[in-house]
Amino acid sequence: MYRTRRLATLPRSVRLLRSFTYEQFRPAIFYGGLARDTAQLVDALCADLTGAPLSGKTVLDVGGGPGYFASEFARRGAWYVGLEPSVSEMSAAGLSGYGAVRGDGAALPFADAAFDVVYSSNVAEHIPNWRDMGEEMIRVCAPGGLVVLSYTVWLGPFGGHETGVWEHYVGGEFARRRYAQHHGRQPKNVWGESLFAVSAADGLRWARSTGLPGVAFPRYHPRWAWWVARVPVLREFATSNLALVLRKPAG
Repeated sequence: MYRTRRLATLPRSVRLLRSFTYEQFRPAIFYGGLARDTAQLVDALCADLTGAPLSGKTVLDVGGGPGYFASEFARRGAWYVGLEPSVSEMSAAGLSGYGAVRGDGAALPFADAAFDVVYSSNVAEHIPNWRDMGEEMIRVCAPGGLVVLSYTVWLGPFGGHETGVWEHYVGGEFARRRYAQHHGRQPKNVWGESLFAVSAADGLRWARSTGLPGVAFPRYHPRWAWWVARVPVLREFATSNLALVLRKPAG
């Protein structure tokens, strides 16, 4: 994990943290920066865990949204396909010219072993059947390829998304009601409909159940703080986003 750890610096963490404040009202800033960081991270993971860079690999982005990530993966020489269930989300940024498929992450419309890298960023906490999505990601990943499932931990500082920094600790429904009272509208991420509580323990338990070799680390933390993901209870509150990386054995 030499290359991946080299990326995990404190300046990077601060830069990503600052960009989160733009998600709701200037999404291009937030998603553009996150896309660059994501492509760089996946490139490093490929080099560390498969012995080859991202260039030349096929990539499926499950829940790819309006396509912010496409150009960054293309810039690194990957063949990118984004999958998104929502038509409005696919067209939200007005982007075109990239591979896009409308479909359900829990029932991927692709053949077995179709992609070298299958990636999902901040999707698991938005669907009730995220484990099914994880199993589908493994199915369509080629032997020797990588599955990267990264999600927001519910009890972490961003677990409530736009509904607040502390409100979700009282409860998801409380956070939703308080947001609606303050803003006069429902949040984009509605508790029980498009936002669910996924713990760090949930993700780690699922990753172990697959039987595949892999690693897990707090995605936005500097490398010297990765240890928090190994400490029960603490990791639930100190991990904002947990990255689960699995490697399918070569056939």
